[in-house]
Formats: sequence, C-alpha cells, structure tokens
Amino acid sequence: MAVLNLRPLAGGRILRGSQPFGLDAAATSGFLAEHGIQAIVDLRSELERSLVPWLIQDHDVLSGDVVHDGGARPAAVVPAAVAPPVVELVNNPLDPNAIAGSLHAVETPEDLGELYLGWIKLRPEWVADALRPVARGKRTLVHCSLGKDRTGVVSAIALLAGGGSEDAVVEDYTATTLSLPTMLAVMAETWRLHVPSTPAAYFSPELMVLQSPEAAMRHFLAAFAEEFGDARSFLREAGLTAVEVEALR
Repeated sequence: MAVLNLRPLAGGRILRGSQPFGLDAAATSGFLAEHGIQAIVDLRSELERSLVPWLIQDHDVLSGDVVHDGGARPAAVVPAAVAPPVVELVNNPLDPNAIAGSLHAVETPEDLGELYLGWIKLRPEWVADALRPVARGKRTLVHCSLGKDRTGVVSAIALLAGGGSEDAVVEDYTATTLSLPTMLAVMAETWRLHVPSTPAAYFSPELMVLQSPEAAMRHFLAAFAEEFGDARSFLREAGLTAVEVEALR
C-alpha cells in the first residue's frame, strides 16, 4: 500500500498525507528516501498509531513525543536515541473524540468548520508543534489518519503563514475529495481487521465528518480570522519564535 492523499505544500517543504497504510519497514525506507523526508509529524491518537504504526528501522529514526506541561507552554521533543537521525518522528497527537465537540454531531459543513476551530482554540500549541520541524528547515511529512481534518487544519495555517491566499487553502483542502473513496475503503478494512466490532456505517462517505467540502474550510477560515487575526500572529502566540514563523514564508 502507500501513504495516500499525498501532496506537497510550501514549495515542497511540507508533504501532507494519510497514515502509512500497509507499509513494511523496507517500503517505508523507500518511501522516505524517495520523497527526501527528514521529519514525520504524526497527529494521530495512540490508538490510531497502534493500528497502523510507522515501521521504521531503529537506526533510521529519532523518535520522540511532544510533551506538554498543562498545555500552557511550548513543547519539547524528547529523544529516544542519541545517534544522529535520518528521520525525526514526532508524535503530536490530537484525539478528535476527546478534545472538542463530537464527531457524530457534525451534520453540516459549518459544523465541520466549527469543529476545526474548537481544536485550535483549546490546543493552539498543537499547531505550533506540528510546524516546528518545518520552521527549523526539515522537509516534513504531516499526517493524521486520512490526511483530511487534523492535517487539513495544520496545512491551512501553514499556507496562510507562508503568505498563501484563502482560495489556495480551500483548493488544497478540497483536493482530498478525490482520494476519499479509496481511503475510506482502506480505512474500513483496516478497522475491520483490528477492531471487528466497528460498524461499517462509521466509514460511510455520506457522513459529513468524512467529507471535505469547500464550505467547511471557508467557515473555518472566517472564524479563524475573527478569533485570531492572522496566522503568523497565531503561531507566535502558540509558541513559535519570530524566526521560526518567518521561516514558514
């Protein structure tokens, strides 16, 4: 299999995509080398990571978790090894079921956009942590499970911070629509394999929470501007330095 829904942002400094469906260690090494990836920012919950882990050879990676002290201060990456890494793997989780609102309560595109806003209102540092490797010059893969929602929010703010237009953000977000049928089928099979009790309805493309409509991102962007102003100011308040924010241009 592969990382699906994969595409570059920010002149190729960021790749956004899905989780690594069906990649063994050899295929993973080939994928990382092919795309010149120097850091992976994994936005998934611990449960999601356990179902579809990154299979990276120990000598090829420096693993770490983003550590927060009460969610109030900038995070640090705690290394699990001292050897110089080929790839930095940063686990920066956000569990949509535990942070803000209910996924099952999303019925309209506006509900979806509001859900996104709720995540960053409660966890602004989560966005800063996701973009820190990019700001420090590493070609970075940012991903969640489908590469749609959590990845979409981080990508939107990265594009805005880099000077991109709202139309460019919307175009990037809605590009996921083409990949969704394949990804949902693969995701459903993955969950059936590991959690057989999962209802098939959880992966229905009819669910608004599993779509990527333009109106959802438009709503998020309008609400974000009203709440935070511009993306660079948001990232400064969220924990990036002025130098790091400037590096995202």
